[in-house]
Amino acid sequence: MYHTEYMALEEILKLAVQKGASDVHLKAGVTPVIRLHGVLRALNPKEPALNADELEVMARQVMNDQQWEQFSKHNEIDLGYGIAGVARFRVNVFRQRGTIRFVVRNVPHVIPTYDDLSLPKEISKLSTLERGLVLVTGAAGMGKSSTLAAVINDINHHFNKHILTIEDPIEFLIRDKKSLITQREIGVDTDNFSDALRAGLRQDPDVIFIGEMRDRETMEIALTAAETGHLVFSTLHTLDAAETINRILSAFESTRHTQLRLQIGSVLRAVISQRLCRRKDGSGFIPAVEILINNARVKELIEDPQKSGSSIAQAIEEGQTAWGMQSFDQSLMKLLDEGQITMEEALLHSSRPEDFRIRVQGITAMDGKKWTKKNGEVEKQSKDWGTDVDLQLTSVNIKKKA
Repeated sequence: MYHTEYMALEEILKLAVQKGASDVHLKAGVTPVIRLHGVLRALNPKEPALNADELEVMARQVMNDQQWEQFSKHNEIDLGYGIAGVARFRVNVFRQRGTIRFVVRNVPHVIPTYDDLSLPKEISKLSTLERGLVLVTGAAGMGKSSTLAAVINDINHHFNKHILTIEDPIEFLIRDKKSLITQREIGVDTDNFSDALRAGLRQDPDVIFIGEMRDRETMEIALTAAETGHLVFSTLHTLDAAETINRILSAFESTRHTQLRLQIGSVLRAVISQRLCRRKDGSGFIPAVEILINNARVKELIEDPQKSGSSIAQAIEEGQTAWGMQSFDQSLMKLLDEGQITMEEALLHSSRPEDFRIRVQGITAMDGKKWTKKNGEVEKQSKDWGTDVDLQLTSVNIKKKA
């Protein structure tokens, strides 16, 4: 019985990987379900529905005694699970309506490169930083972990560093190359992020990757680590750079905000925010990426509460040529120009949909940027987008109106 159910779980996950699924859902009374190119569908409609007993056996098999005890107490747990030669998985097990439920994320064995993830070339510069704080933000499932894995692996291949990662759970297994890698998993190797990070400062790291800055204590230690000469990477569930600054501040008492703004302005190196867009050809997703680089102007905006928010957004757009920054709308325009996404998808992910539509139509928007005429190929696209203007787009660069 034990062996049969264990193999059933492996077979489900192996088949999901073969089909290219990003996620697997296992629920009592339902045949296994996968998410493929963003759409939920049955793994195999002919397979019978799972029952509660099968799911409990599967859950017990993917957990050690300590994890099972934690799950029994809290009714939910995150953990890592691997199948040799197939993939590694991030597994969330929880209870719903009294039965066990699985949501499993496929984490490939091969760590993706910047090109694999279709990331802007500016992201590669993050691996050359010596110290400071870099945050990758976005909603759940927007590719933050994959982006940071690509950066960490780039450092690993090119620099002699000690890289400490603190994750919940460990997703990508990183093998030592030029760097020495230490990967610690919450619930297995350490109790929580803040304790692991505090201890990590005594473990001689050059680079620290914190899976997520979930609480004030972790944020505080991360800022201190960056301030004392470490290169710190982490993630936050925020939608853009301006919101990221506010999220950090909101974790602390207002009486500390002035000092925190000075600290953030001093240690922050970049904020990378991501939104995954459906490709026009239906083959998957491609990221729209906002890039904030902390230069002298941005530092001043962070430190002054009267100049944050929209001023930071403007600094990002105006820093495209000189600093390699870009807003979400600039990133979406580039993807639209390249034919990677549809107009509908661009508007769905745009920070300012109406301004974006106006720019695409060739009318100068508030910031003076517009799309200029290019060639007849994009003229055909304008008909597809349902506009009646003479739409021809520029190439990658968004030109300022003279």
